Amino acid sequence: MNERDSEQVARQFQKRGYELTENETQADVILLNTCSVRDQAEQKALSNMGRLRDLKRRNPSLVLGFMGCMAQSRGQELLDRLPDVDLVVGTQRFHRVVDHVNEILENKPEYDSVGSTRGPRVLPNLERLRVADIEEEAGSQSTIRDHVLSPKQVSAFVSIMQGCNMHCTFCIVPSTRGSERGRPIPEIVEEVRTLSASGVKEVTLLGQIVNFYGRHEFPTVNGKTPFVRLLEAVNDVAGIERIRFTSPHPGGFRRDLIEAIAELPKLCEHVHLPLQSGSNRVLKAMHRTYTVEKYRKIVEQLRERIPGVAVTTDMIVGFPGETEVEFLETLKLAEEIQFDQAFIFRYSPRKDTPAATMEGQCPEEEKKRRNQELLAVINQSAKQKLQADVGTEQEILVEGESKTNPHRMMGRTRQNRIVVFPGNERHLGQLLHVRIEKVIGFTLLGAPDIL
Repeated sequence: MNERDSEQVARQFQKRGYELTENETQADVILLNTCSVRDQAEQKALSNMGRLRDLKRRNPSLVLGFMGCMAQSRGQELLDRLPDVDLVVGTQRFHRVVDHVNEILENKPEYDSVGSTRGPRVLPNLERLRVADIEEEAGSQSTIRDHVLSPKQVSAFVSIMQGCNMHCTFCIVPSTRGSERGRPIPEIVEEVRTLSASGVKEVTLLGQIVNFYGRHEFPTVNGKTPFVRLLEAVNDVAGIERIRFTSPHPGGFRRDLIEAIAELPKLCEHVHLPLQSGSNRVLKAMHRTYTVEKYRKIVEQLRERIPGVAVTTDMIVGFPGETEVEFLETLKLAEEIQFDQAFIFRYSPRKDTPAATMEGQCPEEEKKRRNQELLAVINQSAKQKLQADVGTEQEILVEGESKTNPHRMMGRTRQNRIVVFPGNERHLGQLLHVRIEKVIGFTLLGAPDIL
């Protein structure tokens, strides 16, 4: 989602005459788009901004800024704490970024030409403009709609909504992203058509809780929720070969969505379904609004209706009050379900969330131990799933060169597994059927003789 937001801001800069550069020393503007889901992400953003101070000293006109969730939650505090930062823009004001940057540049102080170890000196009586903009804005969900497409880009993200109403006790997102707000279906479909006309073959629909799309704004029709209606509309867009979405919530995962995955030919057989914990007591403390039994039932229905479906998940270890017995319940459920992959997070206290002040905060070393034990279980099931593909023929969408071997190409199966195979640029963007020969690490290798 942050990648998509960054792309929107980059495109707005391009429309106003700016050029993108990968060389920091050439830049007139450097903005860091931030995440607040874990403390580690915030610390990394602050560290990166600290590293940029040297560039600012050599080029005082350089505009430095934060965008996104940390910017939203900390606001003016970042300007007060970090004197080199010029701009702080929250999650509902991305479309204002270029205006703010232009204003800062137009009002920049003049500098003398005296050189020193600290760089040029600012002339007296000229105050540098600094901006913190974290206001809410109605309709901001419809401002994330433009793309920066590289030549022969195959896949693209499409933001369909902003915000979240669930208020999980560990999560800061509702306070940084606001309440649920969905874009109209025709608007999203038109964006997908534009992407298709540019050569994009695969779109991934993004929402904080994607299956809750439009539930307060748009009607359910013939038993189909707004999200399923959207999936059907995107499925009808000519030129699009594959559709993915992330991430849904088990509490709103209904039968109509399972049927859509089974019936819509472009919708990939992969569901990322966050679990978070295998303990009902912990799920309740997290305010997750479903039980282990309901989660297990959804997975059973998916696998019964969609043979070969890949199920991946998110899990948190060390949530406040989580006992060893409750952690073992999570471990046991992971062994039972046999996930294709999982992202495991060590619980991280977030500002102004209920879990941050709960009793029974877990020591960091204990979180690390639980993380490693759960990861071992997940890796075992993931490797078994990959090994089961050996000897089969899989459809892949070719995305580009392998990251480690320029003589090989890389694509993904419909289940989102990475396949590397001997090929060249002419295969880019093609749907190919390759025979899987073996597994190396968590990558499938395709047979060369079918090409």
